[in-house]
Amino acid sequence: MIIGIIAVARNGAIGKEGKLPWHYSADMKFFKETTIGNACVMGYKTWLTLKRPLPERLNIVLSRSAELEPHDSLRVLRDVNAVLTKAKELSCDLFVIGGQQVYQAFLPFIEKWIVTEVPLTVEGADAFAPDGFLDGFELVETKQLGDELKVSVYSR
Repeated sequence: MIIGIIAVARNGAIGKEGKLPWHYSADMKFFKETTIGNACVMGYKTWLTLKRPLPERLNIVLSRSAELEPHDSLRVLRDVNAVLTKAKELSCDLFVIGGQQVYQAFLPFIEKWIVTEVPLTVEGADAFAPDGFLDGFELVETKQLGDELKVSVYSR
């Protein structure tokens, strides 16, 4: 299954100056627990924010030009179709983890969204969730994470 996982501020912000504009341990723990043992696809800019590959996950970086240091749990794929082909070979879920352009590119293929609602409005944000990204999805579950965060799961 292809799953979008995203944390979104009240104003739709997901990033500012190439970084996550907040830090909530409850959200980080939830992200880790949810994605561990699966594959995570991200854009090159998102990859640069990580200090190393996400442990116990296949890290797929979507980039047309990046040459990255080889690692057992890292694949660089050049386009969405290459990622979709790879996803069919996997025996696990593929999580789309950002950034903005990657979410937009995978929008037609995402079957489920896991959305952390962040109780902030981020001034000066420069990356946002795609417009209408939940169109065609139904809310199936909501739970509190702690730190005033709420997680909602949406399915097609």
